[in-house]
Amino acid sequence: MMNATIFHSDAPIDYRRIIVRRHAGEVEMVELPWGLRARDGAPRAVNLVRSEGRRFPTHRCLVPASEFRYKNFSFSLANGDWFYFAGIWRPAAEDWPEAYTILTIEANADIAPYRDRQMAVLTRDQRMDWLDGTVPEDEILRPLPAGTFRIKRTSGASDQPALAL
Repeated sequence: MMNATIFHSDAPIDYRRIIVRRHAGEVEMVELPWGLRARDGAPRAVNLVRSEGRRFPTHRCLVPASEFRYKNFSFSLANGDWFYFAGIWRPAAEDWPEAYTILTIEANADIAPYRDRQMAVLTRDQRMDWLDGTVPEDEILRPLPAGTFRIKRTSGASDQPALAL
């Protein structure tokens, strides 16, 4: 059985995580660092990208997770299932490694009391729709229904958002 590990949003660029992507026609799992180079060329990593009004026709990925955290709260699916964060990846370029980022959406009703935005959560039955682009972005990158998430207070948690796997 795998133990949960926490992924903090302030992790260094070389912090690596398993993602699922379609590459060269095949679905594969690869370990990549979290954080794309900023479009303005700044040396900072862009860990989260707002999805509204944007299209992602290629380089889609999934980040498997069982919970995510914000402040002193953890969020997991009420049914106990695993889920995926919708993301995008980019090939290596110049002095930046091949890497990925997670897309954000408006928070669902469960998360809205804690935060106005959230990482885009996809259920397991949505994973191939995202990878293969069979459902338009504005139909799949949307908040899940109220009651989807179980929320627990955590003790001694960081003030940084985190992912757990």
